[in-house]
Amino acid sequence: MEKRQFDVIALGELLIDFTENGFSSQGNPLMEANPGGAPCNVLAMLERLGKKTAFIGKVGKDMFGNQLKSAVEEVGIDTRNLILDEKYHTTLAFVHTYPDGDRDFSFYRDPGADMMLTKDEVQKDLIESSRIFHFGTLSSTHEGVREATRHAIELAKEAGCIITFDPNLRPPLWKSLDDARAEIEYGMSKCDVLKISDNEVEFMCGTTDYDKGAAMIQEKYNIPLILITLGKDGSRAYYKNMRVEAAPFLQENTIETTGAGDTFCASTLNYVLDHGLNDLTEENLKELLTFANAASSIITTRKGALRVMPTREEVEAFIESRK
Repeated sequence: MEKRQFDVIALGELLIDFTENGFSSQGNPLMEANPGGAPCNVLAMLERLGKKTAFIGKVGKDMFGNQLKSAVEEVGIDTRNLILDEKYHTTLAFVHTYPDGDRDFSFYRDPGADMMLTKDEVQKDLIESSRIFHFGTLSSTHEGVREATRHAIELAKEAGCIITFDPNLRPPLWKSLDDARAEIEYGMSKCDVLKISDNEVEFMCGTTDYDKGAAMIQEKYNIPLILITLGKDGSRAYYKNMRVEAAPFLQENTIETTGAGDTFCASTLNYVLDHGLNDLTEENLKELLTFANAASSIITTRKGALRVMPTREEVEAFIESRK
C-alpha cells in the first residue's frame, strides 16, 4: 500500500472507566476516573510501537470529555475528528474487578455522547489517508452511530484500507443480543482481520471448540486472518490452512484484565502493518501471537490501559526473560 499519513484510524467509543482504587476512611470504595474505550486503547498501544494513529468519535463537552481529549492527545493520537458535543454527556462505565482480575461493567450511556456520532461528522479525507481502518460493535448499538460506522467502513473499503474488527461484546449495552449478533455478523462480513475472544466465539458459534468455531467463521466470511484470544490459555491464529497457537505469559501480579484484549489487538495490527497480509508463514504467526500475548500480559499488571501501554523494548525484554 502506498505511503499514507496515518497507519491506523479507529472509530468508536471513548469513555471514562471508573475503576476501584481502595477504600475511604469510611469504608466506601474509591473510584479512579481512567480514560477508556477499546478503540483508543488500541491506538495508544500502536503509538507506543511507533505508528501514527487518529480517532473518530464523540465525547461530551464536559469535564470528562475534556479529560479524555487531553489523555488521547497526550499519548499521540490525532483528534481532528473527535467531536465535543454540547448537548450529550460523556459516557461513563463503572468497572468492578473480581479477585481473579475478571470484570463486570455498569454503563451510564442512555444516551452517551459516543452514541450520537452522525454519518455527516465522519471525515472522508481522514479515512482515505490511513492504511488500516479499525472498529468494534459498541459504535453499532444504536441507529445513528451505526449508520456512521457503516458509512465509515464503506469509505475505508473504497479507499483500499485494510479493515480490522474486534467485536468487543458488552451485553448490557444492547437492547437485544440478537441485535449484537447481527452487528458482529456484519463486522465479520466486512473485515480482513478479525480479533475475537473465546466467549465471543461461543456466543456466535455455539461451541467451545474454538477450532470448529474458527472454521465456521472462515467458511461463512472468508476472513484472511482470524485471531482468537483464550485468556489464561493463550491465543490462536488461523490463516489460509494454518492453525498456530502460542502459550500465555501468566503473571502472579496480575491486578486487572482491562485493556488486555486491546493490547493484543494493537500488537496484531502492528504486525500486519510491518509484514502485510499476503504471505505470512507459520513462523510469522507464532511471532505475532507471542508478542501480542506478552504485551497483553504486561498490561494486566497495571491499572488502566491507555496511558500505561508497554513499549516494544519492554515486551521484547519480557519475552526474553521467560525463555
